Amino acid sequence: MNLDIFKSEKIKAVLVSVNEDMTEQQISSSLDELERLLETAGGTAVARVIQNRTSPDKATYIGSGKVKELAEFIKSYEEEIGLVVFDNELTPSQIKNLENELETSVIDRSMLILDIFALHATTGEGKLQVEIACLRYTAPRLMGKGLQLSRLGGGIGTRGPGESKLESDRRHLKRRIYALSEELQEIDKVRSVKRASREKSGIKTAAIIGYTNAGKSTLLNYLTDAGILAEDKLFATLDPTTRKLTLPSGNEILLTDTVGFIDRLPTHLVKAFKSTLDELKYADIIVNMTDAAEPDNERLKKRAVTEKLVEELGAKDKPQILVYNKIDKAVEGEFIPNDALAISAIDGTGVDKLLIKLDEIISDGKKVLQLFFSHTVQSKISDVYRLARVINTEYTDDGTIVTAECDTRAEGSFKEFIFKT
Repeated sequence: MNLDIFKSEKIKAVLVSVNEDMTEQQISSSLDELERLLETAGGTAVARVIQNRTSPDKATYIGSGKVKELAEFIKSYEEEIGLVVFDNELTPSQIKNLENELETSVIDRSMLILDIFALHATTGEGKLQVEIACLRYTAPRLMGKGLQLSRLGGGIGTRGPGESKLESDRRHLKRRIYALSEELQEIDKVRSVKRASREKSGIKTAAIIGYTNAGKSTLLNYLTDAGILAEDKLFATLDPTTRKLTLPSGNEILLTDTVGFIDRLPTHLVKAFKSTLDELKYADIIVNMTDAAEPDNERLKKRAVTEKLVEELGAKDKPQILVYNKIDKAVEGEFIPNDALAISAIDGTGVDKLLIKLDEIISDGKKVLQLFFSHTVQSKISDVYRLARVINTEYTDDGTIVTAECDTRAEGSFKEFIFKT
């Protein structure tokens, strides 16, 4: 993966959107997000073009008249415009036609998101996932275009595999995708073993989720000193990080920071990152974060996107804690639901309430048991320390009485030693 591609100056770009049935506010909000994505990738928007149509033009998406206007604007602009970014998904032929007419690079929203993922993937697993997604999405958009493959690795929207990894031979691409998928499956097996080990230990897990830039990494850093990169950028972190946290009661929990969600997340990315996103499905609790500093309409839209993806990933029935983060930046008077916890992951405001809530959820259904171990089975006591929370230990002439708190899963392991409940 060739990530060292930034030029000394930010590439100038025009943002384009076709409005079929959106309100002015909705399309403005969508383009605002597209601009933030562009900035995260290292570009800067110099203009926005909105075309109102009942349906997209099959050849150029925006129609020949608007293409001509856009081409004239690009040629007459005082600085070089090196990129046109569409907020809509384009077909390979539309990209080809637009690039021929505009004489500049053209990408769509999905390609831009793929580019950011390629830029921010740091682990071997993350890079594999991104490359698979890039190959599956970009290959059909490159083949048959008549463009040089050397453009790959040369700028925004082309940050996936370089020319050496992307030949025009379809069979080669299939072999490459298959080989990468095999590597990813091996990593997934290791992840499954680790997950099984965590389940056996009896320690509960919580996945921190939310729209990109909601403050997930900042929260994990505040709680555990995880040292994760936490920037005011979209998709600043991709690779999940898990850390152990001791709650006020003494209970322990594993917290995982997950990849951020976004509206219209490319299908290929969802598929490629399935093993990572599966952490939600296997978590005991979901901490659902929302940016409290945003206007109500934006928060509602982003919450809807997050909840839809949670449902698609099979995790909607998990216990959830709704967290409104960035309360230190929130506008006074903005609505915060009664069932939400208002916090600031920067200065720690309200975080104590989150810890108490986590404690309440993982303690629900737990039992305090008294276990008796005769002198002949003293070695079994180590299992209690591993699978439960030991409250007290009492030594008698006949053996050892251990008082411990555990869940139903661990209780089964101690059934023969239960002395008193």
